[in-house]
Amino acid sequence: MRRALDALYDGAAWLAALCMIGLLAMVLLAIVSRQLDWHVSGTDAYAGYLMAGAGFLALAHTLKKGEHIRVTLLLSAVKGRARRGLEVWALAAATLLALLWAYYACRLSWQSHLFSDISTGNDATPLWIPQLGMAAGSVILAVAFIDELVLELRGRRTTSADDGEMLHNE
Repeated sequence: MRRALDALYDGAAWLAALCMIGLLAMVLLAIVSRQLDWHVSGTDAYAGYLMAGAGFLALAHTLKKGEHIRVTLLLSAVKGRARRGLEVWALAAATLLALLWAYYACRLSWQSHLFSDISTGNDATPLWIPQLGMAAGSVILAVAFIDELVLELRGRRTTSADDGEMLHNE
């Protein structure tokens, strides 16, 4: 199960990287087409879609690598059971919020598909297509938070402020 979850997080990160490459391609295409007096419509919109997809798809991988910004002032002041209780509470709250976020992101994408909602730009892209990146990234983030919560409850979570986590936040 551990390998499957890690593969899911890594796969999402690779998709985020592909979105970044697509974003670069859109920006370069817009720059080159303007220099050649040849307008390619929709490049700004697609760059925005790809940027959003990259951001959402990278969230779970970033969490699992311990690179999310955390406020550790309170955690560093308590030790033992109180610290573990705060960690469990924070992870449970984050899991609940991530599940709600994932639910509403999936619902938005589904409703955009049902209502045939399209972008207002010249590209007239069906909005459910770029929203899939947000929905997928949100679902994978919720899975990652559930994973972190289960690891914490089992006493197998390795990320803590004592391990140098604060170095990642500087």
